[in-house]
Amino acid sequence: MAGDAPRPAAATAARAIAGMDAAGQQRRLKGVNRMTLVRQLCAQPGLSRADLAASVRLTKSTVGLLVRELIAEGWLLERESVATGDIGRRPTPLFIDPHRLVLLGAEIGIESTRVVATSLVGEVLAGTQVEHGRDRGANACIARLAAALVDLRARLQGTREVIGIGIGLPGGVDEATGVLHFAPNLGWRQVAVGALLDAALAGTALAGVALFLQNEADVAAVGELEFESDAAADPLLYVSINQGVGAGVIVGDRLLIGSRGFAGEIGHTILQPAGPLCSCGRRGCAEALIGVRAMLPAHGPHGVSLKGIARKLAAGDADTRQAVEAAGVHLGTLLQNLAAAYDPACIVLGGAGVALGDAFVEPALRALRGYCGAANLPVPEVRRSRRGADAVAVGAAALVRYRLTRPLNVLASNKAAA
Repeated sequence: MAGDAPRPAAATAARAIAGMDAAGQQRRLKGVNRMTLVRQLCAQPGLSRADLAASVRLTKSTVGLLVRELIAEGWLLERESVATGDIGRRPTPLFIDPHRLVLLGAEIGIESTRVVATSLVGEVLAGTQVEHGRDRGANACIARLAAALVDLRARLQGTREVIGIGIGLPGGVDEATGVLHFAPNLGWRQVAVGALLDAALAGTALAGVALFLQNEADVAAVGELEFESDAAADPLLYVSINQGVGAGVIVGDRLLIGSRGFAGEIGHTILQPAGPLCSCGRRGCAEALIGVRAMLPAHGPHGVSLKGIARKLAAGDADTRQAVEAAGVHLGTLLQNLAAAYDPACIVLGGAGVALGDAFVEPALRALRGYCGAANLPVPEVRRSRRGADAVAVGAAALVRYRLTRPLNVLASNKAAA
């Protein structure tokens, strides 16, 4: 897990819920303590009840009561006792339960919508992809998304319970209101995605399920934070290269979203003044120099898809290779700027552009190494997403776990919105 283990909850929670009535304070404090235990076991699976009580600074009796509830509800499970050699009762290790509770995640992309169901620990249980077709309007796409979510829920076996739905969107999002501000590559402006999806799910098995929305690169970054337990990196940057270019930023175990939801819109930072025209209307943006459209040969057909670019690369087309390499060099410049701004422990590359492989990624890494070498600075760790094409959809599912297990963050967000 990226970031430190959760802080002791009781004192922090008491300050956050000041001003509520006594019953409300008690309920909120209990909820905070419950999710503190869950997060601690996300970070350190296998703790006993006694170890858990010591690590979060709650009494053993309180932890015992809350653990019983969390096991009954499907959050936690017990495994065989650990032989310690000591006399007396052996401690029973606790883990996040991967079997009973389900997270749904979806990515609304430029060409299609991808939907997955995952366990609480990020195992993909099922998935589907729905093409947009001719009608890429918001209402039609959200109706197809709702149908795909309901269909996927019906495919889940046994008595699994869906506890939340996360959506990754290709643009700036106001998470508190569920409004997508602007998705230039879809032509959507000020779309109330949350309200439209709630309405589309009314009367279905998913009616009333908690819904969370965020930018697609942001949710992919959250997926790295929540589900990649060996990627202990903070700050962590997830850089997404598709038709657009974006980033998700994790700092101090928190997703950085900005005052209006636009943090990480690195595709619209200027790399080349008076450069090629971008979809946003400006010139020289990173998207115009790095995104998939930038990989098309200057004199070639501009209706070629990413798969077409990959075929031309495989066939040894010199113009295509030159265009892809130039986009890679610009990506290296962007990574250098991000490294200078955030001093990240790790940068993760994802999105359709990364599927082009070394022809695109290696020029970026060479450029980054050159910049770092010139300044006698260490090169940050850069790796490719392990989730491939599912990175955003899985990250959207991770957003559900991220929000549900951080009730203090939700409290702060609600207070700020009010």
